[in-house]
Amino acid sequence: MGGLERTSISMETNCAALLRELEQIWAEIGESEDEKDHMLLELERECMQVYRRKVDEAGSARAWLHQSLVAKEAELAALVASLGEHSLQLKMDKQTSLREQLASVTPLLEELRVKKGERVKEFAELQSRIDKISAEITGYGHWSDALDGPFNVEEHDLSIRKLTEYQTQLRSLQKRKSDRLHKVLEYVNEVHSLCGVLGVDFRKTVDEVHPSLHETGSEQSTNISDNTLEGLSQAILKLKTEKKIRVQKLQETVESLFELWNLMDSSEEERRRFGKVTSILRSPESNVTYSGILSLETIKQTEAEVERLTQLKSSRMKELVLKRRYELEDICRNAHMELDMSTAPEKSIALIDSGLVDPSELLANIEAQIVKAKEESMVRKEIMDRINKWLAACEEESWLEEYNQDENRYSALRGAHLNLKRAEKARVMISKIPAIVDNLISRTFAWEDEQNMPFLYDGVRLISILEEYKLTRQQREEETRRHRDQKKLQILLTEKEAVYAFRPSPKRSNSFNRKINGYHANGNGNGNGFMTPKPRQVSVGSATPELLTPRSYSGWHNGYFKEMRRLSTAPLKFVAISKEDATSSFASISGSEPGSPPLG
Repeated sequence: MGGLERTSISMETNCAALLRELEQIWAEIGESEDEKDHMLLELERECMQVYRRKVDEAGSARAWLHQSLVAKEAELAALVASLGEHSLQLKMDKQTSLREQLASVTPLLEELRVKKGERVKEFAELQSRIDKISAEITGYGHWSDALDGPFNVEEHDLSIRKLTEYQTQLRSLQKRKSDRLHKVLEYVNEVHSLCGVLGVDFRKTVDEVHPSLHETGSEQSTNISDNTLEGLSQAILKLKTEKKIRVQKLQETVESLFELWNLMDSSEEERRRFGKVTSILRSPESNVTYSGILSLETIKQTEAEVERLTQLKSSRMKELVLKRRYELEDICRNAHMELDMSTAPEKSIALIDSGLVDPSELLANIEAQIVKAKEESMVRKEIMDRINKWLAACEEESWLEEYNQDENRYSALRGAHLNLKRAEKARVMISKIPAIVDNLISRTFAWEDEQNMPFLYDGVRLISILEEYKLTRQQREEETRRHRDQKKLQILLTEKEAVYAFRPSPKRSNSFNRKINGYHANGNGNGNGFMTPKPRQVSVGSATPELLTPRSYSGWHNGYFKEMRRLSTAPLKFVAISKEDATSSFASISGSEPGSPPLG
């Protein structure tokens, strides 16, 4: 028997007892039956009203519990769907009472509510950071105040998947922000470097792009918007263009400065003042990084120096013209070339004093002549080297002549062994002179054919000098051989005379003595017409003064200049006096035939 049944039996028992007690009271009072029935009906109606009220209250409580349960179940399902907690499956026992069912739902619902709150907070924080970085990138900085307030998070999807998407998006934006910040700082550093080189105010330059670019405090973060990057890029382009213009301008000024320094023979101290500036003359634009080297002040100082030297150049133009003219003369003198007399020192000074010629034009003319002379000197270098080799050999020949005349050359004096070595080398070098001359002639002919012009040495054609030297040398060698043969013949005569002096012939002594005495008396010969040539006072191996070298040829009349005919270089043939000829001569003098026995 259940509790409700027991309660009902108890109530019936109690009601029956009370009804019996009421009937007893009514009997004692003397109530009529109608009155009793009326009162019983009233009592029954009041009991029904009480039951109905209780039933209605119980129904209302049931409906409320059912509605609460349904609402919590719906909220629970929404939280599960929003949070993506599909693993949570609530199994309700429909056999249990509503209160029990509600009691089983409430803890899980509270747990999910707390979890949702935390998830919403995470989403709000992520959304705030995402929107803030996005605003920094897009440049809408006025959103920052709105971003500090509460965010309206879309709560229909608070799943882990959605949270991961937000986190991925945030990391991507953070990387993008980091890259942009690095790019901005790189641009700022480049602007700072360019401003330093150009001497431009860095703070003012970047402030025109965005004030945050030069702020070092934490109150304002560096702006990384598209506008900032574009502004920095334009600023860098503008500074690079200005740098290129100034580099070109300064290089032109420095080139003029170098020219003036070289013209004015400026001291090293004067040049050192512009040491950094002159370093950009041959440097590429990217290597010009000195601070302030391209500032307007530096350029003005360099231009002022150029202007000062230009004015000084005008006052010293005569000196510069003479200096360049002497330099031209040195080049032509060393290369043995003819000078252009149109810019002779006396003529140049007269032209400057008369004002008929601009000194700068005259100086430029001399500079052009110097360039041309240097080019011609380089073209002539090979022939000039061979000429110098020939002249060196001639000098050694002259030295050897003086050395051979020295009677003490074989003494044990200090340094004598060095002279002996030099003499040996000189003889070797002198033996090569004919080959050197022949080779020089052939090389000169080749040079003239190649250049289509004669090779002039101090105004005289070199071929003429060489052929004259060669002819003179051959003639002198012939004279030397003749002199040597005559000397040998004289020695033989002297020996023969000595022999006859000891063994006189009574038959021929008088006539021989007359012949000998006649020869010695007049020194010109005898009755038979024999003539002894007087040797020229020239030592063996001497090249000067009778052999004409280019150094001794400059005073000669240029008889070969107009005649461009190539002379033959074949050696001349000379007849030497042999022993037999000397014997025949001696025999003719003594009056005997060749091959006859000696007299006496």
